[in-house]
Order: sequence, then C-alpha cells, then structure tokens
Amino acid sequence: MIRFVIAPFLPVGLLVAACLLGGWWSAAALISITALVMGLDRLPGPADSPAGTGHGVSVALGLAHLGLLPLGVWSLTHGAGGAQAGALALALGLYFGQVSNSNAHELIHRAGRWPRRLGVAVYASLLFGHHASAHRLVHHVHVATPDDPNSAPLGMSFWRFWPRAWIGSFRAGLAAERRRGRVMATYGVYVGGAGLGLIIAYVIGSWQAVLIWLALALYAQMQLLLSDYVQHYGLRRARRPDGGYAPAGPEHSWNAPHWYSSALMLNAPRHSDHHTAPARPFPDLRLNAGTMPMLPRSLPVMGAAALVPPLWRRMMDRRAARWSGETPPVTSRALGSAEAGLS
Repeated sequence: MIRFVIAPFLPVGLLVAACLLGGWWSAAALISITALVMGLDRLPGPADSPAGTGHGVSVALGLAHLGLLPLGVWSLTHGAGGAQAGALALALGLYFGQVSNSNAHELIHRAGRWPRRLGVAVYASLLFGHHASAHRLVHHVHVATPDDPNSAPLGMSFWRFWPRAWIGSFRAGLAAERRRGRVMATYGVYVGGAGLGLIIAYVIGSWQAVLIWLALALYAQMQLLLSDYVQHYGLRRARRPDGGYAPAGPEHSWNAPHWYSSALMLNAPRHSDHHTAPARPFPDLRLNAGTMPMLPRSLPVMGAAALVPPLWRRMMDRRAARWSGETPPVTSRALGSAEAGLS
C-alpha cells in the first residue's frame, strides 16, 4: 500500500513547495511526474498484496486537489514568470490530469455519499463535472459500443475523438440524468461548482487568474479524454442476433502493467478489472496478461503517442484488430507502400 501513498503524494509536496518557494522546486515537481515515473517504471516493482480499501488515500488526495488548484493559480498569477512558471504550469496540468482525475474517478465509484461528492467537487473544479454522470451512467453501460462517446473506434484519431467525446458525454450524461429526474441535482451542481471555481480564480487575480484556471482545466480534461481514448481504442463488443451487445469483458479495455505509473494513477491502468468490478477498491484491482489486452508502453507514454496519429496507428491498429477481429484500416503510409509495390 505504501507505493500508493508515495507515488501520488510526492508530486503534491513538490508542487506546494514550487508554488510557495519557486526556484528549482518547479523543475523538481515536473521531473517527479515525468522522468522519475518513466525511470522507475523500468525497474522491477513490488509484488501485489492485499492492500485494503485505500479510502483514506483517496479522500486525502481529493482534499489536496481542492487546495492545490487555487494555490497553483495564485502562484502562476503572482509569482515569477518565464521558464519557472512554464515548468510549474506543466507540472500542475499533468498532476491534475493524471492523478486528480484518477482519484476523482475512484471517489465517484465509492458507496458512500460524501466520497462521491468529493469526487464530483474535483471534477467540477476542473470544469468537467458532467463526467461524474456520464462515466457511471453511460460509459460503464455502453463501453466498447457505438453508443458510448468515450470508446474510440478503430482508425479514429484522438483529435477527432476529443470534441466528439466531450460533447457526446455531456449530452449522454444529461439525458441519463433527465431520465432519472435528477438534472438539477447533478448538472446544476456541476455548472454551479465550475462557476464557483472561476469566481475563486477572479478573486485570486482577476481575469488573468481566470484564464490560468481555464487553461489548467482544459489541459487536465484533455488528459482525461486521452486516458479514455487509449484505454478503449479499437475494442468492440460483438453484436448479438437480437440486436444487443455481448456483455463487457476483460478483452474490452487496454491495460498496462508498469508498477510506478500505476501507483501514481491509483491503478487506473488496470482498466479491465475496473470495468468488470467497478466497486473494487483501486489497490485490489487485478491484472491478467493472458485475458486482458496490454498496451506496448505505459499509459502516460501511450497518451503522448496518441497525440501523433500516424505513430499511434502504427503502434495500435494491428493490436486492436487482433482483439476485435476487425481488419485494420489502411493508413496513408500503408497505401503508399502498396502502390509502390504495384508499380
């Protein structure tokens, strides 16, 4: 369990120091969530063992996020500029997108009312509150089908997926909550929470702070949607004769076994088991390379690769096609090679 404390809380301490003290702390915070993660992922990690619920870690991380976001906006508004501010902004955005997102995801699946509300507060602070509804009521129901806007079909680039998933999940989540008669109790809270965050930003530093808050939130949202894109790309549930879909199974999510990035993101890369048992606490999520699709690199590295569609498709299209039984779409590079062979 100790790795689930050290990995996500080390950047918190360094980011707080960077916000308050400046200087080389900004570079240290950025290294802690980039180069350090990549380096430690290459080393052998600890074996899995029963770790309990992880409830205290999730709550502490949620509360830390609600303090770190305004602190970061204050520091970027009133602190030093230049490379120091750039490193701090990038480190904050990466942390909110990779750790705060993963932790809020864990909280909204908890049985207790207050943990779920804390997860909603984290998402609302990032101006993405609707994800709390869309994820549970749409994504988990329709994953790996065309009815889920957050499951990318084979051949779709991330840059096409991003607006489709954002708008589609907002609408689908709204429709799901309307059917439950809970629109004001949910989407009203999401919009109100986002508005409160921007008001806090304005108090911190007028319109400059509002723009910084917006930029950090947008960057975090992009990483959240990158995770959805990577973890379900090209995987599809079979259509049954009655028109429905086969149940979601471990073969419908991509996974990564890298120990330190998994600890940083509270085992979010063990995605198949989460979809199989959404209520299972993150420390106890399981991994089986024989039945679960595996990414060729860690989740953060694959997120970066997805930003370059030709690279992403060379890495992933054939892998996804093997799991889904589809024929990989012809890329422009493959088409050019074929034409050269015919001439």
